[in-house]
Amino acid sequence: MRVVLPYPFAVNNVRTVSETKRAFYTIHTRPINSIYRRVVEELMVEMHLLTVNVDFHYDAFYALGVFTSFHRFMQSYRPEQDIASIFDGLCKALQDDPQRFRNDAERLKALASRSSVDAILSWLEQAGSIADFNDLQAQANTIAHNSAFKYSRLFAIGLYSLLELADADLVKDETKLNETLKRLCAALNLSEDKVQRDLELYRSNLEKMAQAQIVMEDVLKAERKKREDRERAKMAANTANPSDATEAKGEPTPGS
Repeated sequence: MRVVLPYPFAVNNVRTVSETKRAFYTIHTRPINSIYRRVVEELMVEMHLLTVNVDFHYDAFYALGVFTSFHRFMQSYRPEQDIASIFDGLCKALQDDPQRFRNDAERLKALASRSSVDAILSWLEQAGSIADFNDLQAQANTIAHNSAFKYSRLFAIGLYSLLELADADLVKDETKLNETLKRLCAALNLSEDKVQRDLELYRSNLEKMAQAQIVMEDVLKAERKKREDRERAKMAANTANPSDATEAKGEPTPGS
C-alpha cells in the first residue's frame, strides 16, 4: 500500500556541526593545545554555519578573511609545523579545498602589495581597474548588486586585511580607517555598522589572544626553568655522591 503524505517531504542532508568536528579530528589527529583548540573550533563552527546557509557563496574576500584570521590567531602555535595540517583539516572537514583558500588569499595579498588603498577602493567601486585581477573585481561587483548576499564577519576581516596589507599605517589611524570603511561599505552595499562592529570585535580578540600568548609563554618559561633547576640539582647531587649514582644504575660499588 502506498502512503501519501499530506505535505511535501524531503530528507535533510545538511551536515551538523558535530559531524564537521568529527571529520576534522579524523583528518588532523594530533592533539591541539587547549587555548588554540577553542580558536579552531569557534572558527570551524562559524564557517560551518555559513556554508550550510542557502545564501552563502564562497568568494576570494571571504577566503582572505579565513586565511588571515586563522594565521593571526595561530601565529605562536607550537609545534609550528602543525599549523598547516590544522588549516588543511579545517577546510577539508568543511568539504572544501584548503589550496583554494590559500590561492585566493595569495592573489588578494599580491593585489594589495602593488596597489594603494585609493586604487583598491576605486577598483571595488568599479571606477578603475587593476591588471590581472578583473575576475576578482567581477566578484566584488556581483556582491555589491546581490540583495541576498550573505555577509559574514570573515568577509569583513578579508576586506580589512586587504586594507592593512596595502597600508599598515592606515588601520592604526581610526579617523582615516573609518573614512575608508565608509567608502568601502558604500562600494559593496554593506552595512557600515555591522562591518565596524565585527572589525572592532576582531581587533579586540587579537589583542586578547596576544595577551594570552604572553601569559602562556611566561608559564612555559617558568616550567622550563623548574625542569632545568631540577636537572642541575640532580647533577650536582650525583657529582657530590657518585656512589649514589652508581647504585641507581644497578652497578656494584667499589669493595662490594
